[in-house]
Amino acid sequence: GDLSWRGKKGGDNYYSFFKGKLDKGNKDIYFDNDWAMIYGAIDFINSYDNEKPFCLFLPLEYPHPPYCVEDPWYSLINRDDVPTRFEYKQWNDKPTLLSGIREGQQLLNWNEEQWRELRATYYGMCARVDYQFGLLMKELKKNNLYKESLVFFFSDHGDFTGDYGLVEKTQNTFQDCLSRVPFIIKPPANNEFEPGIRKDLIELIDFAATVYDYASIDPNYWHFGKSLKNILSDINLKHRNVVFTEGGRLQKESQASEKESLQKSGSLGLYSPRIKQQILESKNLPHSKATMCRNQRYKFIKRAYEMDEFYDLQEDPGEINNLISNSKYQNEIDSLRDKLLNWYQETCDVVPFKTDERNFEK
Repeated sequence: GDLSWRGKKGGDNYYSFFKGKLDKGNKDIYFDNDWAMIYGAIDFINSYDNEKPFCLFLPLEYPHPPYCVEDPWYSLINRDDVPTRFEYKQWNDKPTLLSGIREGQQLLNWNEEQWRELRATYYGMCARVDYQFGLLMKELKKNNLYKESLVFFFSDHGDFTGDYGLVEKTQNTFQDCLSRVPFIIKPPANNEFEPGIRKDLIELIDFAATVYDYASIDPNYWHFGKSLKNILSDINLKHRNVVFTEGGRLQKESQASEKESLQKSGSLGLYSPRIKQQILESKNLPHSKATMCRNQRYKFIKRAYEMDEFYDLQEDPGEINNLISNSKYQNEIDSLRDKLLNWYQETCDVVPFKTDERNFEK
């Protein structure tokens, strides 16, 4: 749409993604693709004929940069209640991708009032999604479909939203603000479950495994997801002791650098500060391959070309102090590194279900 909100090239809002309050004009809502999907889903629910089970998948874009939302959600958030941002004390023990993006986004002179307004707008976007989700649940209940429905609510990734002086996201850093996302399940009423909040660690690949389990589907392919069905019915069961995630690329893997995005949007595109770092080829590749192993307290990150990272999340929830060289934590570092090796060994290959006959005589 109209990108005039970015201001002048070189200004401190040009790469901020901050648009602010959306103008509804004389309309009840600011109609966009998310609203189209929500009302399309409501129309489907109201016309559902009960002939067979249905599946609704709504890939809503909110909350996502650019940061903007209409009233009442824009004004709903009390700016004084917005959580304080995390800031790094030093950058030389962090991935170079972050400092490169920070410099490119040109937000170094933003004051806390500006950051608070951006973050409040993001919370307003979240509040709009909550409201839209409520509309769907209301329609399911009105049509007597809610009790028997299996409902999932989750996100693909988080957002810096001002933490560390950054906006949007990265693909090879795994701060909790990016990798710890909401995951809500409402099981069908005819299945045993105990309502409440679980503290278990899960991975997004567990979503598919859970759907297969509830729907009694044999996927007929090898996967590494673990169904959440049992821990919903028994709070004493443990799901995963550690979780993993990976991103970035190896040197010369330019096909994984998103260079097409830069070619399409140009050198001044909103995402260009990140993409410019991702396409760089150097000894210490900014977009270096990285893998995270995390348990309830500690996080270990192995990097192909840059310094590894280790954080005590209990003492340092903002992941400010990289303890990878602190001998006090050597046992914990070695333990997570070993678990990372085991995970790669267990998941690096997928053997076909069908045995290869190799032309043996019958």
